[in-house]
Amino acid sequence: GAGMEVLEAEVAELEGTTIPGEVVFRLYDTYGFPVDLTADVARERGLVLDLEGFEEEMEAQRRRARAASRFAAGGADELVVDGDVEFTGYEALEQDARVVALLRRGDGAPESVRALEAGEAGIVVLDRTPFYAESGGQVGDRGRIEHPQAAFEVEDTRPGGAQHLHVGRLASGRLAVGDGVRTHVDGERRRRTALNHSATHLLHAALREVLGTHVEQRGSLVAPDRLRFDFSHYQALTDEELARIERRVNEEIWRNTDVSTEVMDFEAARAAGAMALFGEKYGDRVRVLTMGEGWSVELCGGTHVRRTGDIGAFRIVAEQGVASGVRRIEAVTGPGVLEWMDRSDGALARVAELLRSSRDDVERRVQALVEQNRQLEKQVAQLEGRLASAQGAELADAAVQLEGGVRVLATRIPDVDPKALLTTLDQLKNKLGSAVVVLGTVHEERVALVAGVTGDLVQRVRAGDLVQWLAPKVGARGGGRPDMARAGGGDRPEALDDALGEVADWVAERLR
Repeated sequence: GAGMEVLEAEVAELEGTTIPGEVVFRLYDTYGFPVDLTADVARERGLVLDLEGFEEEMEAQRRRARAASRFAAGGADELVVDGDVEFTGYEALEQDARVVALLRRGDGAPESVRALEAGEAGIVVLDRTPFYAESGGQVGDRGRIEHPQAAFEVEDTRPGGAQHLHVGRLASGRLAVGDGVRTHVDGERRRRTALNHSATHLLHAALREVLGTHVEQRGSLVAPDRLRFDFSHYQALTDEELARIERRVNEEIWRNTDVSTEVMDFEAARAAGAMALFGEKYGDRVRVLTMGEGWSVELCGGTHVRRTGDIGAFRIVAEQGVASGVRRIEAVTGPGVLEWMDRSDGALARVAELLRSSRDDVERRVQALVEQNRQLEKQVAQLEGRLASAQGAELADAAVQLEGGVRVLATRIPDVDPKALLTTLDQLKNKLGSAVVVLGTVHEERVALVAGVTGDLVQRVRAGDLVQWLAPKVGARGGGRPDMARAGGGDRPEALDDALGEVADWVAERLR
């Protein structure tokens, strides 16, 4: 299957004998390839797996999965404040209100106070507010709470029971419980967040239409600058699927249909076909958001655009796996799409400049460079092979003769590409007849080793055993077949000469 093709391609490109953890993980995560199956294939080729690297990738994925299910920042989350707030943010961004409680934030848990002084970090609780508190993946609002003698900067708004907690700092003056205030939400930030939130609903509907109704939302993050949407699906999306999904969302934006919200009881909403979201808590009365004339109907307490056309445009910028059977799409909307285009455009312009070509010609120029690079690599490999061959003739003279006519050659070759070692190894085995040959080199500060045993000796001395004994001495890892084995990534180049000096004794011991 596709996994096998990927593995074959990776093995063909491999430097050294270790399949990187990232590759093992990608085979497992994207293609469902079990690790032991990869290990079996590796063993047949005389390769080993970087299992530590694989574990690191798995742990990173577990962390991503935990973050995906949480998405909230710590701090004020745990606070539950009594009483209800009247939320006016669907209609207004400014509102007169009264301070019903104040909390001062210090090193420990926030403590209730009668007043906040200038410079203090705190939490303001109001009787009514237009500030949206973080929930349903949508970030909390920012803005200002003003009093004739004080100004409080709201850095975040979080839920606290049925209350909205305005988290921030008193910029000036003194604010006391009972004070009358005027609230101001940062309108531009709220507007850009609304574009992204409405776009996640369209994206959800497009995913179900293009991929199938098994798609369910598994978490989302809606911020002013981007949106992130996690959903259940069992494989990576193809470029063609992503293009179709993006196209469908943009078609709904261009249709510019009305976005309607209705408050009804939960059962009536379910009967009307509204989709309840994974992991969300719902009260008896819910808001039902309809877009695209019934194309998308979901329960949602977030803030949204009035018409789909307000979103402007939608662009997918990334797609990846975050947990088993869960994919993530990141996208931008409206002004974010223009900013993304400017960045991409700038990058293309810089690449064209580096290539001294026009933008239209960039692809052809890069292809020519890649081809030229391939040719040069081939030439270098041939030259290194010839150089190794010349060295091989001189090296053969340095072989140690053991009892029974067996010759052992364990030597260091000045910095060459580890691939060139194999050419030299084959020539030396042919030249020496009945022999054990070990070659080591330090390339880019890493030790590489190859070991070869001629056919008449493989029953008594195995190259794989020799490398597994030798490699740890120079901090390398590897293995291989009885007649040829290799190791790479050694991080102790200073130990190479001493290690090679012990090879003849080890072989002599085996031959006894």
